[in-house]
Amino acid sequence: MLATDQLGEFLSAVADRPAGPAAHHAAVECAARALDADIAVLMIDGGVVAAVGLPADRVPAHPLAEIAAGRRAALELNGTRYAVTHATIGDSASGVLVLGRTRGPFTAEEVCLLRGLARVLELSLQSLHMIESERRYAEENGRLLGYLDQGRRVFEEMAAVQRAIGRRVPVPQIYDMVLGAVRDLLGVDMVAINLLEPDDRTLGSTVASLGVPPGAAAKRRRIPIASGGVSGLAILGDELVAVEDYAACPIALPPMTAIQLESVMATPVRVNGQAVGSLTAGTFGARRVWEKPAREILQAFAEHLSLALTDARTQEAMNQAFLDSLTGLATRALFQARMEEALGHSGLGAAVLFVDLDRFKVVNDSLGHAAGDALLTGVAGRIQSCLRDGDTAARLGGDEFAVLLPGVLDADEAVPVARRILDALREPFDLLGSETFISSSIGVAFSGPDQHAVAELMVHADLAMYQAKKHGKDRFEVFEPAMQEAFQAHIALEADLRRAVVRHEFELRYQPIVHLRTGEITGVEALIRWMHPERGIVPPMDFIPLAEETGMIVPIGEWVLREATTRVAEWNARRDGPPLTVSVNVSAVQLEQAALIQVVESALQAADMRPDRLVLELTESLLVDHRPATLERLGALKALGVRLAIDDFGTGYSSLAYLRRFPVDIIKIDKSFVDDVVDEPTAAALTHGIIQLGRALELSTIAEGIEHAGQLTSLAGGNCELGQGYYFAEPLTGAAISDLLFP
Repeated sequence: MLATDQLGEFLSAVADRPAGPAAHHAAVECAARALDADIAVLMIDGGVVAAVGLPADRVPAHPLAEIAAGRRAALELNGTRYAVTHATIGDSASGVLVLGRTRGPFTAEEVCLLRGLARVLELSLQSLHMIESERRYAEENGRLLGYLDQGRRVFEEMAAVQRAIGRRVPVPQIYDMVLGAVRDLLGVDMVAINLLEPDDRTLGSTVASLGVPPGAAAKRRRIPIASGGVSGLAILGDELVAVEDYAACPIALPPMTAIQLESVMATPVRVNGQAVGSLTAGTFGARRVWEKPAREILQAFAEHLSLALTDARTQEAMNQAFLDSLTGLATRALFQARMEEALGHSGLGAAVLFVDLDRFKVVNDSLGHAAGDALLTGVAGRIQSCLRDGDTAARLGGDEFAVLLPGVLDADEAVPVARRILDALREPFDLLGSETFISSSIGVAFSGPDQHAVAELMVHADLAMYQAKKHGKDRFEVFEPAMQEAFQAHIALEADLRRAVVRHEFELRYQPIVHLRTGEITGVEALIRWMHPERGIVPPMDFIPLAEETGMIVPIGEWVLREATTRVAEWNARRDGPPLTVSVNVSAVQLEQAALIQVVESALQAADMRPDRLVLELTESLLVDHRPATLERLGALKALGVRLAIDDFGTGYSSLAYLRRFPVDIIKIDKSFVDDVVDEPTAAALTHGIIQLGRALELSTIAEGIEHAGQLTSLAGGNCELGQGYYFAEPLTGAAISDLLFP
């Protein structure tokens, strides 16, 4: 029987049982049949709940616990020796499914199948547990979670969805069942299911919806998750996000505010523990307080969607016969199964290398998906050529690869392999007639038998790989325990950052930009500050790189743009003289978003501000490392009438040629030049040279970081037009800058 057929039989058997014990026994029987096992035991919370091949009261609990911990690969029962394997079951009830047989050990492929069965069982039991909890609560309280007079409705809706999944009803029909149930049970106006795109997990689409106008739904196709509003934030943060006043939310989407979305909440939908989408509910016109009961109902139906998607994707994975269809390397599931063998009690230990390509997205975007696929295939071949017989190379997904080196227990043996891979990937690739260069970042970690669990070792290698990227890419790093401590702090700050967006913890400061000859304030630069409720003011250098890494810079940047243009437009309406300009920083991540043009145009329209009053500041390195779409996007911004500035000019690469190629209007001279303009003749010559260059190219110049009168005199004497710095004013609150403008 095919693996997918075995999974289908397993899911149907479990889902058709209305109670936990029946589902337990059905699962054990199906698992034993699928893997041709003589004995099978399911333990939950340390107790045996079902067994095949021996009476439940004869099951040896301690040896099974040893098997579950990976410290035993065989079991002796009544003089018979069984080769064993197992799969853990998470959820609220921690458990393990153990299988044994006398005819020989289980293959890695059979272990992969067992993992798939265990995952389906985990979600099925979770659904049964939720349904039973809802039913008991309804019976005891007369209504479910304080919302419904007839509490059994939720139980019946959930049970109907679960039966549909077990009977292999097409996934789109299950979507419709969930949408209708959530709308009716919560009394909301709209419900939507959003999923990440399989070919690019940075993009998402609305795959099904109720109550969303067709025009708005059509705009929710292949949009960046970071620009996905509340549903995108739920996916990125892997947690429920609830907003009661949508219009005032910093991440509100204009198409949704246009149709008067008032309140919304979204919760993640997961496959194999990772967020792959969201289930969203909202109201139009009337504001809604999302109390705990409503949140629990939404989360419960999201778990049912998780079950349906897990079933569908597990079948898809099994259809690939444990090998990646593009590269022919091992899949993640097969790789983990072989890691289990190497790290188990009878294994040799192993080293794991995580290999991530540094510039794959640039290649994929500029040369196309066909070239990207050709590159991945070429990378796979080169990695494989660096390995010994018995080593395993796998493609984990996208441009991520992994290598397993059984018996390698220290850096002395693992590092030479990492170096060979780095060298191999530095050589040019011929991609459809185009010579292309890439590099890679590699993380190395190793473990002896019974020293680390599979998941733990993979995390170690992953952390080391990210450390390699942080230190400049095109290199390897060996895992050190300090990396884990730094990662935990990083994760904590990331979680706080996601919440800060919804909790309105950001504020803007405005630093005046002054005409150096007249002293007149001609504009302001908007600078963001994070007012953390416990940490106090978090400096931008501590959270902006993290925001860029996680994609949160997109909603944060949009809020900055809208807030800054609105405030400056208000001040201009009160001024008698020339209107102020407002400068807003734009990161490379924001410039990658196709929606940036619409966001800028929408912000200008909402603030009723002339486009030439807005200056978007770009870093020098962004222009040097640009993609083809960058120039097009900058041209579109210029077409709106917006002005563009190069920030920190002179600190990066030599980019004089780019001043003519890119449609920039302003050069901002970095503070490092201004600091020494009085005392260092060389610095003065460089600074005045930049000013003259700007004049020759008909570009305005702004000197940053002016702190004393000597600097002002030198810069003004050198014909620098504008400046900013503490000599004039520090970055001020909105109230303080208003007092300065209107004394």
